[in-house]
Amino acid sequence: MHLTIIGASSGVGLLAVQQALAQGHHVTTLSRTVATLPEHPQLIKIVGSATSATDLRQVLPGAEAVLITVGTAKKNATPLFTDTAWALLEATADAPLLAPVLVLTGFGTGASAGYLSWWMRLAIRWFMQPEYDNKTQLEELLAASNLLWEIVRPGMLTDGPLAPYQVLPDLTPGMRVGRISRASVADFLLRQAQQPTLLHRYPALPS
Repeated sequence: MHLTIIGASSGVGLLAVQQALAQGHHVTTLSRTVATLPEHPQLIKIVGSATSATDLRQVLPGAEAVLITVGTAKKNATPLFTDTAWALLEATADAPLLAPVLVLTGFGTGASAGYLSWWMRLAIRWFMQPEYDNKTQLEELLAASNLLWEIVRPGMLTDGPLAPYQVLPDLTPGMRVGRISRASVADFLLRQAQQPTLLHRYPALPS
């Protein structure tokens, strides 16, 4: 399978690259740096920005699934998510994308904010509210598009190993969302890339 992974140099994106190559997939990546990416005959590494429609046009053709795992550790960089959405919509305006687009946001965006535990609500409010607001705007832009989108909302990410995890296709009263490893999230994205059973939905990965 030919996969495009946007935001591949660290975190969930890098783990998705590693797992995809181990499974025998062909991978094209787009990231600002390729220093952390492995050398592999089935990997094409493109240096560029997820917020550039021109750069996105280099990596979308031929993709059978697209994974968007962008993120930033920099403060005051929250427009990254809406800028990525606008660039993707521009890049696909004249060349419609038929592949599923799996987009990583986080539990606490959109309608899921009302289902947060008290401690997650406080953590987001104190440290990540602008980022989550911008992720919500990204979700709204893609949900209104013609893309075959799936928006994946994990709980708090950890660096633990791949482990069994839950998938909740819908928001449910009393649902509990805690911590989940980045490796497990990468595994879910790859499974959905191969068999996208939750298109136009917002699956949560609680733990």
